[in-house]
Amino acid sequence: MTPFPTDLPWAAIVALAGLTAGTVRARRRLRAVPVLDPASDSRSTPPPGQWHLISARGVEVDDATVRAAVTHAERTGLQVLDLVPARLDTERALSLLRLLDLSAARYHRTADGRGAGQALLIAEDVRRRAGVECDTGPHHSRPGPAELHILLKRLKPYAPAATGVAIAPGLAAPPPDPARRAVDLRAQGLPPGLLTVAQLAGLALLVRAAVADGGWGAAAAALYWLQPALVLGGPRTPLRPADLVRATAARPLYSLGSALRTAASDRSGPAGPAAELESLRPGYAAELKAGTDRFFEPRRADCPWCGSTQLSVRIRVPDLLQGKPGRFTLEQCGECRHVFQNPRLSLDGLDFYYRDFYEGLGVGGAAQVFGTMGRSYRARAAMLKPFGTPTAWLDVGTGHGHFCDSARDIWPGTRFDGLDMSAAVREAEVRGWVGTAHQGQFPDLAAGLVHRYDTVSMYHYLEHTREPLAELDAAAAVLAPGGHLLIELPDPESRLARILGAHWLPWFQPQHQHLIPIANLRQALADRGFSVLAEEHGAAHQACDFVGAVLLTVNRLAPHPYAPWGPGTATRTRRVVRTVVHTAALPCFAVAAVLDRVRAGVARATEGGNAYRLLARRTPAVHERG
Repeated sequence: MTPFPTDLPWAAIVALAGLTAGTVRARRRLRAVPVLDPASDSRSTPPPGQWHLISARGVEVDDATVRAAVTHAERTGLQVLDLVPARLDTERALSLLRLLDLSAARYHRTADGRGAGQALLIAEDVRRRAGVECDTGPHHSRPGPAELHILLKRLKPYAPAATGVAIAPGLAAPPPDPARRAVDLRAQGLPPGLLTVAQLAGLALLVRAAVADGGWGAAAAALYWLQPALVLGGPRTPLRPADLVRATAARPLYSLGSALRTAASDRSGPAGPAAELESLRPGYAAELKAGTDRFFEPRRADCPWCGSTQLSVRIRVPDLLQGKPGRFTLEQCGECRHVFQNPRLSLDGLDFYYRDFYEGLGVGGAAQVFGTMGRSYRARAAMLKPFGTPTAWLDVGTGHGHFCDSARDIWPGTRFDGLDMSAAVREAEVRGWVGTAHQGQFPDLAAGLVHRYDTVSMYHYLEHTREPLAELDAAAAVLAPGGHLLIELPDPESRLARILGAHWLPWFQPQHQHLIPIANLRQALADRGFSVLAEEHGAAHQACDFVGAVLLTVNRLAPHPYAPWGPGTATRTRRVVRTVVHTAALPCFAVAAVLDRVRAGVARATEGGNAYRLLARRTPAVHERG
């Protein structure tokens, strides 16, 4: 048997493989971006009032480019079009290609809106629904690139499958402003501090590989050096940066300069205070003045699922998600194995701990996470295919409506409505992600929804509720006989739940109130007149166990020193510790991501993941069968 070659320079080999994959991916994405042809549309005139073009300061857009952009948008069915100057500088061009998530020259339905920040073409319908003012008068103040990045992110949800990007050869753009580098990155949802650390660490590793790892290290360093020319060079490349030769010849110096410019422009530091944080501090301070005991109800002595008093502590953990004060206990029933928060949060407690997670401070992070789940959303919707065609689908706990928006790719003829406690569901209706928005508690609204839907879904919803059995009662009342109920939940019987302990992400404290073993859910559904048609375990697995464990550990070791629910000040030691912990965690995140991919493959092969899906049909009661 041939021994494993441990003497190979694996770090250099991995770096070479990663650089090769990144170069190929960037070239492929560049080929997917269409190029406007102003000459072919020289006689067309955009309909007045139907389209608006907003350009950044210093960006000049000629009439021929506007006509070509409108023609391209109308021909391809786009409603928002980001225009990329063909002479965009090398650094921004490579950054853009790293961020683009395209299919057929348009952003994927759930992808985040990230563009060049130079010019945007917007359809009037999108502008109106998004409430954007397009003042193009002689005295209006033109936005900078950061404002255009923010505008694109704001508009994308109103045209989720109709936002695209195109290269405009006639678009003239000024050079980037180094003093605004960090501001531009933050506007795109990117952390300047971590990017600086990652860039410097990558340069250091490449230098080390080139010196110490022989041919493999030299090959990795050479590929890194030549990457700009390999991606953007060639006679047919539509992006032709004026500084491409200089940027390629002096790639290490360009990268070092980019990192230093980012650090210099990031005046508040990677964890520095922001006005938004400070504005929230007085409100949080007032609430915490009375302590956190009032956020909890009295501990119960029996299981909320079966009534047994055989309870034991499964985990005790602080808030590792946001770092808010408080400690939370999950107990497990020795009879039915149900896991529940005990003592559970009161209504005031739920309001306190949910605040600034999905909305407010956390809206950007939540949107990014939900935006990566398009494949999972489509798989959930496709589970129904062997059993019928839905006509009216209610998604309970829909949030911003990401599932409903994505599920239309599977069921284009189905009406998708959403129900949620938060006001986000109303915004989802304005965006067009859900047809009708229902805001409130499902059990309270169920009487007005009886037999209006043939399909109800609850994806990662029941674990957040105070009374999951009441939610199932509501579903049974709403669905007519023959209707379908789809549920997805974290699986408390997952092996990694035991291995990772308090750092298993799906515990998700303090938000998850109940974690339900699948046998319990099957019985509860049978008691309410449902028959289970299908189950999925491996297919429902979410590849987040190891990355989540690293994230929660980092949050535990180095919480945000300026969070508005904290003291608001940070000693130099705390800031240094946070920087060191985040820097040290970068390779841990990389290893964890690989482990999660391996774990996902094993889960799908063995049908043993960290979540499960279940599809059930509402069967007639005895008196209904006649």
